[in-house]
Amino acid sequence: MRRLILLIPAILAAAVLTACGSGESTASGTGTTDHNNADITFAQNMIRHHRQAIVMADLAETRAHNPEVKNLAQQIRRAQTPEITTMAGWLTAWNQPTAPPTTAGGSGHGMGGHGMGGHGSATAMPGAMTGTMPGTIAGMMSDDDMTKMSMMTGPSFDRMFLTMMITHHQGAITMARAEIRDGRYAPAKKLAESIQVSQSAEITTMQNLLTRI
Repeated sequence: MRRLILLIPAILAAAVLTACGSGESTASGTGTTDHNNADITFAQNMIRHHRQAIVMADLAETRAHNPEVKNLAQQIRRAQTPEITTMAGWLTAWNQPTAPPTTAGGSGHGMGGHGMGGHGSATAMPGAMTGTMPGTIAGMMSDDDMTKMSMMTGPSFDRMFLTMMITHHQGAITMARAEIRDGRYAPAKKLAESIQVSQSAEITTMQNLLTRI
């Protein structure tokens, strides 16, 4: 009996230590297990991808000839601007930059926040056009592509805009599928699903438009 009485404090102490250790693990994991590297990459790359799409949409406002192309460009801008704000908010909460460190030195070319209004102005990258180094982000246009588009007007612009935006959207869908497969953060996965659905529908619209221009 005396031995049992002596064992009770030791058992209780062990239980307390176990509970404390478990609590520390849960607390420390809260900020790390709710998202992973796939979520960070998705947000960073999709922000750059969306910014370029908005620059393309802004070009359509003054250069497009077909009113359906202009309407589509406005639709893209309305959809993607708030998504940039949302993803930038996630990255801020995760203490991550809105651009990957490897691209901050100049491989991603911004447009000084052009077409962004007040969204993402603190992280806009310098440069004349929103492009990227070949192969870094799926579907992104090169600086040469963007320069050529900026020199087009009328039906020629419409065709180039639609062709390039289809490729651009296909790249976004590729990134969205990767996030759905590999990501952990539920809101990011939900946004990826939304992007996949909405941009797939827009691709169909653009493909139909191309046959009539």
